[in-house]
Amino acid sequence: MPSSTEISTPSLGSALSAIKRITTTHVALLVLLYSITAIINTAMAQGGPPGITSPIVLPPFNADAPACTAPPDLRKVLAFAQDNERQFMQGVARGLAMAAKDRGLEYQVALANNDPKNMIEQVDLFQASRFGAVVAAPVDPPSLSHSLQKIIWAGGYVGTVVPPPATSLLNAPQYLTGKVLGDAAVAYIKDKLKGKAKVVLLTHDNLQFLAPRFVAMRDSLKDIPGVTIVADISPLTVDKEGGAAMMRTILLADPSVDVVLGADTVVLGALVALREAGKARADQFLGGIDGEPEAVAEIKKGGPYKTSVSLASPVFGYAMAQHAADWLEGKSIPQAMDILPKLLTSENMASYESDLANPDAVYRDPARRAAYLKMYGNICYDTRDRYINFPWSSERK
Repeated sequence: MPSSTEISTPSLGSALSAIKRITTTHVALLVLLYSITAIINTAMAQGGPPGITSPIVLPPFNADAPACTAPPDLRKVLAFAQDNERQFMQGVARGLAMAAKDRGLEYQVALANNDPKNMIEQVDLFQASRFGAVVAAPVDPPSLSHSLQKIIWAGGYVGTVVPPPATSLLNAPQYLTGKVLGDAAVAYIKDKLKGKAKVVLLTHDNLQFLAPRFVAMRDSLKDIPGVTIVADISPLTVDKEGGAAMMRTILLADPSVDVVLGADTVVLGALVALREAGKARADQFLGGIDGEPEAVAEIKKGGPYKTSVSLASPVFGYAMAQHAADWLEGKSIPQAMDILPKLLTSENMASYESDLANPDAVYRDPARRAAYLKMYGNICYDTRDRYINFPWSSERK
């Protein structure tokens, strides 16, 4: 029979091996648990509700909706992530600055100079600095989307000029806006050009949110037999320089152009190229969208630039900053807002210029405000998971 020593020795070895296996297993489980926790924490820090991703029709804004909670731990700062320095965006900035001052908000502007990476870095800095409100005119909407969502998830106000995601999104009825300009061009072609015209469309078809305005222009022009669209193309950059560069190229192929349509900033660039080439004529019809000051000045001079469809940027900029201040006070604000198109004429030019100079007065007067702005839906801090995250348009039925 084996001795006691002979019996105990293998038992002790087996026990030590078992302990080692248990300890190794526990360590592995702890490492796995830590990793899972880290992943969950990272996801919670970087993720949040997706918002409303399927298109819906929003009801009219209810100005009497009850207030809710004010966002905690956010600074009373409004920042504008501005894509470039075209006059339309300068108008937005001026409206934002005026309302921020009226409501006691600190105001900052970050200019991206058409660089998507710059804008992402700027917006991420706003979020890290716990700014309470950000308005963005995205250079590249898809790449900026997550940065804007992080501000929304943190409880901040996000307003955007056209693309989602946004707590409160600003758009125009894009098809109607394009139709107003297209119909004005058609009337001029029939009345002044005897129904015949070579037309250039300087589009933004690469930006899906603005594409309907150019569909409308084509629809207006297609039934006139004497119209030839000699160019239907998007400039490389949506600014005066981009419009001028594209028009110079077009003139090399077809130096005789009668009509140019697009956003004011690119059509103004086209006018520069026409003048450089000695091809600008008083009987041409150059028309734009946005109501930029330089376009207004050209219209008043009586040359080739005949009209602009106003999307009064200081007026909607002022409204967006007011909504940002309301949000930070826990009030209910619109989920979306239309800036309504207005064809500028000699008859309405004086009142239009007065309204642009005094957007605060327009906002305070319900009748004047209604001539420019239409508001939809309601959202506040407590319902912030209902933010718009689809290409919203009031024209969707």
